[in-house]
Amino acid sequence: MKALLLETTEGPEAVRVADVETPEPKAGEVRVAIKAASMNHREMWIARGLYPGMTLPSTMGCDGAGVVDMIGEGVTGVALGDEVVIYPGRDWGSNRHAPQAEFGLLGMPHPGTIAEYVCVPVDSIAPKPRGMSWEEAAATVLTGLTAWRALMFKGQLQPGDTLLISGVGGGVATFGLAFAVALGAKVYVTGESQDVLDRAMEMGALGGLLFTDPEWRKQVGKLTGGIDVVLDGAPAPSYANYVRAINPGARIVIYGSTAGDKFEVTATGIFLKSASIVGSQVGDPQDFRDMLAFIDKHQIKPVIEKSFPLAEAREALLYLEKQHKFGKVVITV
Repeated sequence: MKALLLETTEGPEAVRVADVETPEPKAGEVRVAIKAASMNHREMWIARGLYPGMTLPSTMGCDGAGVVDMIGEGVTGVALGDEVVIYPGRDWGSNRHAPQAEFGLLGMPHPGTIAEYVCVPVDSIAPKPRGMSWEEAAATVLTGLTAWRALMFKGQLQPGDTLLISGVGGGVATFGLAFAVALGAKVYVTGESQDVLDRAMEMGALGGLLFTDPEWRKQVGKLTGGIDVVLDGAPAPSYANYVRAINPGARIVIYGSTAGDKFEVTATGIFLKSASIVGSQVGDPQDFRDMLAFIDKHQIKPVIEKSFPLAEAREALLYLEKQHKFGKVVITV
């Protein structure tokens, strides 16, 4: 089969679409013929070797949707031809608050979804949401799940809460905006350009600030009236700008470190407001089911920026790195 293959850690330019062995399902697994997959910034870090426990060569990608085309021994409740989306991880464990040490994602260390086929445990598939195209279903998985867990489980976002999304435009932030608007929260955003802010407001954001403006910290409190929840994937440059605007009991949820790993926290700014800073990553199978049910109920769809065929998956990764602005980059198979 054809798959996006990582053989070295020399960067996104070194990945290639290649012929690899077609997998067959083990007991308890199904094989999914992939119809669409999507790219994440995770693939860029992996291509540079910036991931723990690297194993090479590896097929890439953890987002996928497709059709069940082979069923392993002992599997029940699934039929050939079922249209499904794939949970991106394996072996989360029983603790809802954090994954166990054995947890891993598809695309590293497990075989990935940017391929013609992938085998996964039967518990890792769920019906494709109604009304979604294959591209939309694939674009929902990792970023949607990360946003859902960060907001709903870790951030405990409630209808009427004021949410600040720091750095809107990426997949997680864009899904966070859609989920929060559907829930009935009051959403404000920061972004890199006025075009990005305008697109966020078209999706339901009530206002936005340019994070390129060095004075945005002076405006965020007046704009929002006080923040209950923050969704932040790059706290290093942003935390100091919004922390003075948080309300008592606020929850600051950090799901990434794309702009640097360190930032300064003043203890009094947190304990005097009984605020929390919490970390969040991916989501467990229960989050996955809850997210899909919410998407189905509210008919939420991802924003897709650009689509590429599997043969151009390398070019898709380079596009994500150098040209991506708003929404998801998708691979069709």
